[in-house]
Amino acid sequence: MSARYPIPDLAPGVFHREEETIRRSRFIVTLAHAPDTASAHAFVQAIRREHPDATHNCWAFAAGAPGATARVGFSDDGEPHGTAGRPMLTMLLHGGVGEVAAVVTRYFGGVKLGTGGLVRAYQGLVRIGLETLPRRERIIPVRVEVVIDYTQVTLFHRLLPTFEAVTVAERFGVDAVFEVSLPHERLAMFEAALVEMTGGAVLISVIEDAGCDGQGPATGQDATAQAAFSQHEADGEEDKAG
Repeated sequence: MSARYPIPDLAPGVFHREEETIRRSRFIVTLAHAPDTASAHAFVQAIRREHPDATHNCWAFAAGAPGATARVGFSDDGEPHGTAGRPMLTMLLHGGVGEVAAVVTRYFGGVKLGTGGLVRAYQGLVRIGLETLPRRERIIPVRVEVVIDYTQVTLFHRLLPTFEAVTVAERFGVDAVFEVSLPHERLAMFEAALVEMTGGAVLISVIEDAGCDGQGPATGQDATAQAAFSQHEADGEEDKAG
C-alpha cells in the first residue's frame, strides 16, 4: 500500500454532490469519505433516507488506497444487473482517489436509456463527482523514539524538516530522548541519516506504526466476508428495464 494518497477532503457527515439530467431522468451523485466499510454503509443509508422516493439509489465504495480491491462493495439497487454499481466501482477504482464512496440517485423521467445508456450515465455521474471532489493527502504516520547524546541535539533538530518529521515529546536525562512523528515512507531514510549524523551512536525504536492499523488489505475471514457480501450485492438485484 502506498504510504500516502489522495482522499476526499470531507469531514464525517459532509458530502460532495453534483447533478445532471439525462433524457428527463434526474441523476444526483453524492460522494463521501469512506475510510472503512462501516462508514461507507452508513453513508449509503443516509442517502437512502434522504431520497426515499427515488427510483434508484445505486452505490459503490472503495475503502482503501486508490485501486485497492480488498474493501469494496456495490449495488445496482434495482437497475438491470451490471449497469450501475459495478460501473460506478470501476470508475472509483480508476479515479485516483482512495477511501471514497458514491451514491447515484436516479429519479426516472419516463425515457428508458437501455443498458449501454445506463452504464454511461452512472459512470459519467461518478466521473463528474470525482472531477470536482475536494481532496487532501492521507499520510500514514509512524512514531519513533530517538536517543542521542546532547552534543547531537542541534543537528538533530536541523535534520527533522528534511524528513517531514516533528517532535511530539522529549525527555532529558543521561541522554536526550525524543519522540518523533514522520511519514512512514520516510522512516528508513531518517534512520540512515541519524546513524550517519551520530556515527552510529543513536538508539532508534518504533513506538507506533499506523501503517499497520488495519488500513492494509483485508485477510482471512474479513476478506472472505467482504467478497461474499460484494457478490451478494452484485447478484441480488432484481433486473428492471431502465
